[in-house]
Amino acid sequence: MKPFCFASIPFRQARTAVAGCTIAALAGVLSLPLSNLAMAESPAVPEGFTALFNGKDLTGWHGQPHLDPRKWDATPAEKRSEWNQDMSEHWTVKEGALVNDGHGVYLTTDKQYGDIELLIDYKTVALADSGIYLRGSPQVQIWDSTNEAQFGIGADKGSGGLWNNSPGKAGKDPLVLADKAFGEWNSFRIKQVGARTSVWLNDQLVVDGANMENYWDRELPLFAKGVIQLQTHGGEIQWRNLFIRELSAEESNQWLQEQDQKLGEFQSLFNGSDLSNWKGAVENYEVLEGAIQCKTGHGGVLHTADKYSDFETTLEFQLPPGGNNGLALRYPGSGDTAYLGMCELQVLDNTADKYSGLDQRQYHGSAYGMLAAKRGFLREVGEWNYQRVTVKGSTIRVELNGTVILDGDLSQVTEYLADKEHPGKDNADGYFGFAGHNDPVRFKNVHIRGL
Repeated sequence: MKPFCFASIPFRQARTAVAGCTIAALAGVLSLPLSNLAMAESPAVPEGFTALFNGKDLTGWHGQPHLDPRKWDATPAEKRSEWNQDMSEHWTVKEGALVNDGHGVYLTTDKQYGDIELLIDYKTVALADSGIYLRGSPQVQIWDSTNEAQFGIGADKGSGGLWNNSPGKAGKDPLVLADKAFGEWNSFRIKQVGARTSVWLNDQLVVDGANMENYWDRELPLFAKGVIQLQTHGGEIQWRNLFIRELSAEESNQWLQEQDQKLGEFQSLFNGSDLSNWKGAVENYEVLEGAIQCKTGHGGVLHTADKYSDFETTLEFQLPPGGNNGLALRYPGSGDTAYLGMCELQVLDNTADKYSGLDQRQYHGSAYGMLAAKRGFLREVGEWNYQRVTVKGSTIRVELNGTVILDGDLSQVTEYLADKEHPGKDNADGYFGFAGHNDPVRFKNVHIRGL
């Protein structure tokens, strides 16, 4: 057992060896006979869910240590085989429950998941330390909330937090202490859309839609998809009732909208039936099936009747193959919003072959020609995407389908696409709207609030 050193170990891989815990005491904990394990019931799979664990064996799982998911494909088959052998030595099935002896590799799903709702029960012992990796990234925390040796790093706040989020960030510490006493089963419900993560522990909300950071590279968003891992950290832990439900685009968008409504009162900009209260290129847009659509072969800026300074907007958009449009931010009312407005925020089918050679500052979510957004988070072409845009001063933050793809400051931009400057980028206010480019891109559920 290695002593715990928080300064030298950035995650919790060795945190179970704590001051004041003797090897003998910990060994005593680990030696609890399996005959003492409570029998795990096997209830019917909840409607809409799929069982991750069949209650009999490790089918659908493999062994994998704490590993950057980007390195998995390059891992030799021999090493993977070793990890699976290690898994078979430390993970067993007893009376319908998964049991780990506190050692070995992490139990890892063969399948990768994106937006999900996850149900999972666990039972552990004193001084144990564990967690649930989402999309291959650590983690929803599980530990001993009575272990005074770890109070300094948050154990007293209880389980369920996103422990590897940066200090002070939302979600790192659980909102309430919801752990049950040792010997009792605890129940998690986890909902994750993009990087936004909510966690309920024993029916109490402990993380409320917090952004889960990418532990492996904090300059990048959380991966769009990844495996689920059950972590082991030196203390016996049991798991049962593992069920998962993959969310549709419609469900994910609805949940994100509900989360955003908690931020404050938004004003609806679109009544779903006509373009009343919209100005500009009204003749180039139409309302079809409850959505605003740019007419094929037409364009121009359709904009609000009111101007906005600092604001936040939420909306859904649907791209046809090769679709191109944009969000006009602080648009002056005439001219090209990409240059005379604060910016044109790209709305683009990144997957289209005809766009494969674009500058990085031209893809979806980018402040056209100035700031590049992260790619890989659009839904399939034809599905509805949900986006939230926050404009404060010279800063723009874009969250696409629950993942932040742009967070930048236009006042810091000194290099422009084709060396063409953007004189409107410092606009203090302006209209909000859609910058059409001849394609039938659709928008609905358009809301805005001043900040």
